[in-house]
Amino acid sequence: MDWFCAPDLWLSRLVFQRGLAALYLVAFAGAALQFRALIGERGMLPVPGFLARVPWRRAPTLFRLHYSDRFFAGCAWTGAAVAAALLAGVDGLLPLWGAMLLWLVPWALYLSIVNVGQTWYGFGWESLLLEVGFLAVFLGNDQVAPPVLVLFLLRWVLFRLEFGAGLIKMRGDTCWRKLTCLYFHHETQPMPGPLSWFFHRLPRPLHRAEAAANHVTQLAVPFLLFTPQPVASAAAALMIVTQLWLILSGNFAWLNWLAVVLAASVLDLSPLHTSPALPAAPLWYEVVVSALTALVVVLSVRPVRNLLSRRQSMNRSYDCLHLVNTYGAFGTVGRIRQEIVIEGTADSTPRPESDWRAYEFKGKPGDPRRLPRQFAPYHLRLDWMMWFAALSPAYARGWFAGLIERLLAGDRDTLRLLRHCPFPDAPPVYVRAHVYRYRYTTWRELRATGAWWERTYVRELLPPTRLR
Repeated sequence: MDWFCAPDLWLSRLVFQRGLAALYLVAFAGAALQFRALIGERGMLPVPGFLARVPWRRAPTLFRLHYSDRFFAGCAWTGAAVAAALLAGVDGLLPLWGAMLLWLVPWALYLSIVNVGQTWYGFGWESLLLEVGFLAVFLGNDQVAPPVLVLFLLRWVLFRLEFGAGLIKMRGDTCWRKLTCLYFHHETQPMPGPLSWFFHRLPRPLHRAEAAANHVTQLAVPFLLFTPQPVASAAAALMIVTQLWLILSGNFAWLNWLAVVLAASVLDLSPLHTSPALPAAPLWYEVVVSALTALVVVLSVRPVRNLLSRRQSMNRSYDCLHLVNTYGAFGTVGRIRQEIVIEGTADSTPRPESDWRAYEFKGKPGDPRRLPRQFAPYHLRLDWMMWFAALSPAYARGWFAGLIERLLAGDRDTLRLLRHCPFPDAPPVYVRAHVYRYRYTTWRELRATGAWWERTYVRELLPPTRLR
């Protein structure tokens, strides 16, 4: 069927597939390098205990068959290896069915990880990667032209991602309607980047223009994704520019990068290449793709209801396979930034004047003189949850005590998640945690002190604590 395929979007598919493979590689590498302290057998939220509490229908995963840290690491590094192979274009060397099976492997492996990841994997971009990764299974390879139905399903994901984020802002914090949210956002966002200080210091009229442009891009432009070319390409290009602006302004794991990859699948890049002669799609492939489309239509009912609801949810999955989800971000913007600072001392009797030394995290603010670093698309899971814990102790329930215990024990896997441990030779005797308010310094303060942050003491979160 001529309508089934879009040969002119051959290069767009290639860019999308290679970009998705790169993000898969980042996700699997991050899982392999961080899981032991977080969800390993001796982690803060161990997988075996979770599997014993949760039935299989709520969390289908390969780890129901067997779990050990070695097996988890093997699955994560296998996923990374397959992602690297896809990035290198190995799927193009296989028959169509073989390429589909190869793309299915990282999706199944990452689904198994997310479904046992608990709090550490409760972020919207986890479901987004799984939803997009599942659709990629059916996108084909060089044995067939890109199927129009799957390309439109990718646009449907991008639409929900952008439009959902736009609606949650307009329904949420009044500062979005007043165009004042960016007076605060760059300072209070979960994990600032190296340019976030400079974004915060932009003139306020420019911040208002940023907020207005955001509303246009998220509430109006997404509808243009379903229009003919070149309008759809122009809409996707505008989204890419917006996402690159967000990438420069902060660290949001692979959320913005995956949005760029999705938008790339919309671009008409035919003027840049001559489409190769591709064989017609086999009948079985057309049937499978049509069945996929019907499934997504049915599963989209609840996400659409959520979009239309005044009580719109953010980042929610409606099925255990994360096939069709709802997305949104920053429905509320904080006005002040609070950070938890964890300190230890080797003194046998803790006193305020004891030698308290701070643990430094890789991404979240700590030392006021340290400029935040760029980590995205890599996801620092502990750093992100520390930001949530500073908002409310409820976010720390279940894992924060385990973190403190592991710092007191000098657990190597936990210390690898940190940028600096102030006790390289032996663990501290006591550990405490204080909450500080952080604010960006002004240009004058930066020149005078060399500090990017100014912090003031707020309260004690955890009194000096030692191992029993």
